[in-house]
Formats: sequence, structure tokens, C-alpha cells
Amino acid sequence: MIIFKKEKEVIKMISEFIDEVETCVKTSEETIKAYLTATVKEAKPLSRKVREMETEADVLRYSIRDKMYSGAYMPLMREDIYKLVEAIDKVANAAEACCDFFLNQRPRIPDELKPQFLTVSQEALGVIDPLKKAVLCFLNGVCPLEEVRQYTQQVGTMESDVDKSEWDLTKVIFISAEEYSHKIHLRLCLDTITEISDRAEDAADQLELTMLKMNI
Repeated sequence: MIIFKKEKEVIKMISEFIDEVETCVKTSEETIKAYLTATVKEAKPLSRKVREMETEADVLRYSIRDKMYSGAYMPLMREDIYKLVEAIDKVANAAEACCDFFLNQRPRIPDELKPQFLTVSQEALGVIDPLKKAVLCFLNGVCPLEEVRQYTQQVGTMESDVDKSEWDLTKVIFISAEEYSHKIHLRLCLDTITEISDRAEDAADQLELTMLKMNI
């Protein structure tokens, strides 16, 4: 694939964008860990950082959109690339929403469930790593498409692991002695965590679709 000047500028901007999203997601993981293992006081400043980084990611997304409007990429390709950027942005949105849930609603996580919540959060937010590798490999043209697909498949595999952990923890929640209303709140809390890996899988699917169209 020949990469022209405007495309190179877009690739640089998307690289900065996904760096920002990655940092946002990893800071979200730190926020949840602080909430579960330390104190709300320690989680608060981390949550604020997540919000700031998600805003910065939005600013970068708008800049990418403007650059693409100026003529980067062929028209048919342009739409797919921007849809990929939007899909990645939804990962950051989900990370911010998760932190907001913890810091606004302050779910009471029973001590015996904290290790499982921590495991699910680490699994769900860890999906950003292969997603970033897949996107950068594809955009920079430094990897064969099969290698990019290996990374996207890794995203799917990790998301399936999250689904299993989510199922196991849901069962533990609902057979516990907690009040039913508390069980529902814990389940909603779990949903906000796993939403992040769901959105990462959506982004990987969009990348797969974009690669497929390129090879037609």
C-alpha cells in the first residue's frame, strides 16, 4: 500500500490517538484497583485523569476527522478508517463510564468478591494491548495482514476469557447472601467493566472489516 503525505499525517495522528486511549484504559485499571484494594480517596485523582484523557482523545478524534475531510485516503477507504477511529474511541468512553460508575455510585464490593472483580477488570482492560498492536501494524504497513489478524484474534480470545470470568462472578454474586438489590448493583458494576472489552472487540471487528475491503 502506497502511503502519501496526508495519509502519513493521519497515521501519525491515529498513533497519538490510540496512545491516549491506551493510557486512558490503563489508568482506568489503576482506578478500579485503587477502589478495590485501597481507598476512594486514592481512586478519585486517577478517575479525574481518566476523564481528562478521554476528553483529549476526543479532541484528537476531531482533528483526525478534519484531516481526513481535507483529502486523506480514497473516499471509500476514508469512511472505514474513520469508523475504526470511532470504534476505538468507544473503548475510552467505556473506560470513563466505568470509572464514573465506581466513583459516583460507590458500589459496596464484599471483601470476598474483590479478588474476582480485580481479575475481571485486569482481563477486560488488558484487551487494549493486542488491539493497539493490531491497529498500528495495519496502519503503518509494517506487518503482514496475517499478523494483524493474529492480534485481532487475540482480542477475541481475551474477550471470551472475560465472558467466562463474568459468568463465574455473576453466579457467585447471585448465590451470595447479599440483599437482592445489592446483587443487582454488583451486577451493574460488573457490566460497566466488561463493556470495555466488548467495545475493544467491536473495534477489532471493524479493523478486520477494513482489511477485508482492502483485499477485495
